[in-house]
Amino acid sequence: MLLAFSEHRWEASVAELAEVIGSPVATTYRYVQLLKELQLLEEARSGRYHVTSQVMPLARAARLANDVARIARPTMEEASRELGETILLFQHFGDLAVCTDRVECDRAMRFTFQPGHSIPLGAGATGKMLLALLPDGEREQRVAEIAREHGIEVREELKLALANRYAQSWGEIEDGVWACSVPVETGRTRPSVLSLVGPAARIGDAARAEAISALQVYAERIQKAVSSYSV
Repeated sequence: MLLAFSEHRWEASVAELAEVIGSPVATTYRYVQLLKELQLLEEARSGRYHVTSQVMPLARAARLANDVARIARPTMEEASRELGETILLFQHFGDLAVCTDRVECDRAMRFTFQPGHSIPLGAGATGKMLLALLPDGEREQRVAEIAREHGIEVREELKLALANRYAQSWGEIEDGVWACSVPVETGRTRPSVLSLVGPAARIGDAARAEAISALQVYAERIQKAVSSYSV
């Protein structure tokens, strides 16, 4: 039930929660009361609930336990300094691409995307690259759903992402933003990607090509660091 809340749904009624978790309303109400007793949920306005700050230590614990994000951090900082843009690490969780770490650039115009923020698989460069990295059967099941909603051109985009080992997008998540994303082959069961985002007006064609190549090199460095750590 706690996972039913996100930046897209920060409050919900018991009926809405019941629909999300697939539980009868009466049972869901009992869950809500238990979580209220534990001070993990509270009632914001009549009949609607939200998570409390009590869950925030859980988020910090999750970040500290994520060894891929911890190992990638120094390389991400170097990439942000060299490329002058915000660098993000995303991992696959269910139907989402979740930001597990972020290094902001120090330029006046920059893209702010907090750890824990998520985007749907198949959306933007990051969502497409992560979707392309899923095992064939799982990827095809998700692609079929996305294609019915957004069109069959997503299939071609995923083929190109796999063949080229990068994906890019213009304004799909935020207007005026260019993004590119490359795989980080960690050998783990959960796919990871390294992404760069910045104002499209600031990043010309030549700079985009250079950014993609540089990001791939940084991703390889992270892969080697994770492999050494695992050994």
